[in-house]
Amino acid sequence: LGSYTAKLGDISGGYNYVKLARSLLDKLGSRENASGVICLGAQVMSYVEPLQATLEYYDEGYAAAISSGDIIHAAINRLFGYLSSFYAGVNLPTVREKGDEVISFMHERKIVIFMIQTQHTRYSVFKLIGIDEEPKYVSADEENILATNNSVKTTHYFQKLYISFIFRFYDDTKDYAEKYLACIGSSTWAELYLSHSFHVFYIGLVSFWVARNSREDGEQWYERGNKSKLALKKWAETSRWTFENKWYLLEAEESFTNNDFEAAKSFYKQAISSAKLHKFVHEEALAYELAAYFYLELGEMEQSMEYFLAAHERYHEWGAFGKCNSLFEFVKSSFSPASIESDFAVSSFRPVSLPTACPNKQQQASSI
Repeated sequence: LGSYTAKLGDISGGYNYVKLARSLLDKLGSRENASGVICLGAQVMSYVEPLQATLEYYDEGYAAAISSGDIIHAAINRLFGYLSSFYAGVNLPTVREKGDEVISFMHERKIVIFMIQTQHTRYSVFKLIGIDEEPKYVSADEENILATNNSVKTTHYFQKLYISFIFRFYDDTKDYAEKYLACIGSSTWAELYLSHSFHVFYIGLVSFWVARNSREDGEQWYERGNKSKLALKKWAETSRWTFENKWYLLEAEESFTNNDFEAAKSFYKQAISSAKLHKFVHEEALAYELAAYFYLELGEMEQSMEYFLAAHERYHEWGAFGKCNSLFEFVKSSFSPASIESDFAVSSFRPVSLPTACPNKQQQASSI
């Protein structure tokens, strides 16, 4: 009931129902259905409580599921805990290890659909870290699930659009966004999941980027971006901690699209400050980077360089070494040699040595 109420738009009411359900679990001492209550409840609580503080709930839900022999809810708690860690900006090498554990758990128990969904996010984590790992072999069963299961297909296209956006491949980003939007147009969810908010956030960022670069359907993309911005603004009412910086960044991108440059400058600064205050280092990095592109477009090269350096530093702190190197190459090709030498001399803005994939994990992922 709490998740359904929150999905209908009453997040505060849904949160109250979740707290009531949690208190009844404690009062009755029943653990038979505890894992499902804890897992779905944590998704709603993520829209109210600081996201980082909700991560422990999935460990609690997993323990409850294992103790009652509920393998499916054990898998769901592992999956949601993994995704939430990624969304919360947990250090990527740590997220990588968690993903390996989740996939191993699901592989051993043949929970194929959840395993495939985990793999798609895992590939994004590897791309960010700088490990170019893709499955060398995809079974017929996996191909069939991807073709017929809309939830898996949605996850697949979202992760593809996400990584294309992060690495600034415009054509791929637009293509995957269109495929993702086609998937969600045919699906409905009765519950509210944390993933919904992050999908909306990145669709908003993508939409404003496409709106600035597309003459044919720019207005349609702009409307999508505005819709996403309003959704994040609404969610920020119940959790400024988790959603304020995302709302501000969408405001900045919308202002950029509208050529309202002074407003954009203000919103970029607010997005950066909010992400830093609320400890989302990955979104602080993203806000610095998008602001840097904005200033580059205006020809304010010194400010742009300052923000690119800051973005690189935050991505490095997150563990996104592959992204660091991509950003390094872009800056090297976009600024004068004299400017680059001067700024590089006083910073750690350098190519990063990339980690390697673990051979046994690679073999396991490609043989599932």
